[in-house]
Parts: sequence; structure tokens; C-alpha cells
Amino acid sequence: MSFPDDPRLIEAKAISISEVIDRLGIAGLKRMANELIGPCPLCGGRDRFGINLRTCAFLCRKCDLRGGDQIALAMGVLNMDFKGALRWLCGDKPAHLDQAEIDRRRKRAAEADRKQQEAQDRYRRKAIADARVIWKNARPGHLGIVPAYLEARGIDPSLLSGIPDALRFIVDHPYVKKIGRDYVTAHRGPCMIAGILNMAGELTAVHQTWVDINPPHSKARIAHEGELLPAKLVRGSKKGAAICLHTPDRADTLVMGEGIETTLTALIADPFPNAAYWAGVDLGNMAGRMRRVKGKRYSGFPDMSDSVAFVPPSWVKRLVFIMDGDSDPAMTRAKLECGLQRAMALRPGLKGQIVRAGEGVDLNDVLVESA
Repeated sequence: MSFPDDPRLIEAKAISISEVIDRLGIAGLKRMANELIGPCPLCGGRDRFGINLRTCAFLCRKCDLRGGDQIALAMGVLNMDFKGALRWLCGDKPAHLDQAEIDRRRKRAAEADRKQQEAQDRYRRKAIADARVIWKNARPGHLGIVPAYLEARGIDPSLLSGIPDALRFIVDHPYVKKIGRDYVTAHRGPCMIAGILNMAGELTAVHQTWVDINPPHSKARIAHEGELLPAKLVRGSKKGAAICLHTPDRADTLVMGEGIETTLTALIADPFPNAAYWAGVDLGNMAGRMRRVKGKRYSGFPDMSDSVAFVPPSWVKRLVFIMDGDSDPAMTRAKLECGLQRAMALRPGLKGQIVRAGEGVDLNDVLVESA
């Protein structure tokens, strides 16, 4: 048995974690800030295994291989006890990968993956079903609080050719959000409901914006136990879908902003005649998954294996993304470039363009301030 004053313990701890990784033959790890991320040496789970180069802590989120130092890493990968791993690290024992242990962990990880995927599929189906019920229960937007909310955001409804069919409302709608382990109804009140459609025209989600019941009917202030909550929530599956606010006949240009207000602001300005105006819900949905590139925090290059990312319809010949200025400009620009490059790769001949609202503001901020 090894004791705390065993010189081999000090020697083992003095070995750099990078050297231990090399000696164990762990391959395919990529540097991300202070961590190495990649396939687990036991279960092979892609991007599930990480080692902190500063603290030496490691974890596989798939097979639960975990620990906090060089000795623990050798114990886990080689299936050794503490004494055996210490001897191996100090050069007294050759490495031996226990194939039976590797097979056992991979089988367990595959089963965990299967169950997780089934749970995600069930949740997605329920979320879409919930969204369709909410949409069915909502009333046409021109009948309720939607015009007042848009006016509070500086958007004069008279400048639109009617309230878009994509916008509805519910007079008394519950604000339900998961906080901790529980679902909490933190608020009830009038709510603007926007339909989110996939490229097949099917409603797969709704975007919900709670509105203050009192004039001027801006966004509702919602709090739970002293913590302010966002007044907007999405229910359903938004991936690859959009809020189709305005789609004229024979349009060949698609202008897309993140939010409803930003996109309607662009529609009022109408810089592109006979263009369609859709809201992408959020940057991540507009961009899809981004490819990791060594040395870059945000590469701006699309991961083309993301088969459900947003791609515009085939009639779109020009895709214009509106870049808000109220978030990290490097991150925002990279995500928009990622989405444009994906679309241009999958729609040959498509032209892409980014239009920036201004420093520190989104396009709707500009409209409100000018009003």
C-alpha cells in the first residue's frame, strides 16, 4: 500500500497531465481554452470527454469516467487500482488496456445514449403538441393586444399591410418555466403568440411574448422569488424553422432578423422591394452548429453535419441577415456568417449579406429612439 509520504506519489503528481495523456495513448483531443475535449478513451463518446489542463480534473459525460489527477486518470483508463497506477506512472509496470472493461463501458454508454435519445424524442413530441394547442387556442392578432404592443415598440401598425397572420394573442396565458426541478407558473396575463413554421409549412413551435396589461402595453415585468425572468419563451421545436411575418408573391429576397420586433422594423423600412421578412427566433437557430477551428473562439464556418439547421427555401436568391449591435459583435458576426455560408453551400447561386443595425443597439432600438 502507498502512503502519503511515498516518494512515488510525489513523482507521479509531478508528471504533466499532457505527458500522461500521451503515455496512455488518448487520441483525438482538441484544445478548447484550458481544456482538452474529444473522444473518451474508454467509451469513445464524441466530444463527451474533457480534461482540464490546469486542475487535471477529467470527466466523460457518457460513461462517467472521472477523477482529479494523473493517478486517477491512469486508474480509470487502465482499470488499475491505486497501487498499480502509481507503479505504472513511475515506470515500474507496462501499460495494459483492459479490453473487457472498455467493452463493458461502451455497452453501458450506448444504452445510456439510447435512453437519452428516446427521452429527448418524447419531450420534443410533447413540446410540439403543446405548441399546437397554444396556437389553436390563440385568436387573430388584430383583435387583441398585439397592435398596442407593437406600437409600444415603435412599430406603427398602420404602416404594416395588416397585422401578420403569424401573430395571434391569448387574453390570459400562463407563464410556465422550469426553475430547478419544478415547473413554476410565475405569471398570467395577455400574451402575443407567434407561430414558428418549419420549411414544410408545419407549425412546430410558438414564440410567446407576455404583454403588460396596463398602457402603454410594453413587455410584462415577470419575477419569481425576486429574480427577473425574460418576458419571452418558446415552446416546441424551433430548430430550422422561422416566424414567417411577410411573404409576398414572387419574392426572391429573404430578410431575417432574430426577433419579431427587429424584423417588423425592417419591414416598415422596406429596403428590399418585394422581399419576404421572417424572424429567425435566435442567433443559434439562424446559424446552426458552427465548426470548431483551432485557435479561433468563433470560426464562422458551418458544421455541415448539422442536418436540421435553418436553410432558406429554394425560391430565395438573396438572403439578408440583420446584425443586432446589442450583443458580442465577434460572436454575432461569426454566427451570422456561419448561417450564410451554410445556406450558400446548400443553395448554389444564393447571395448572402449582413446588415448591421448600429453599435450597442438592435434595429428596433433605433426605431424607438427616433420615434
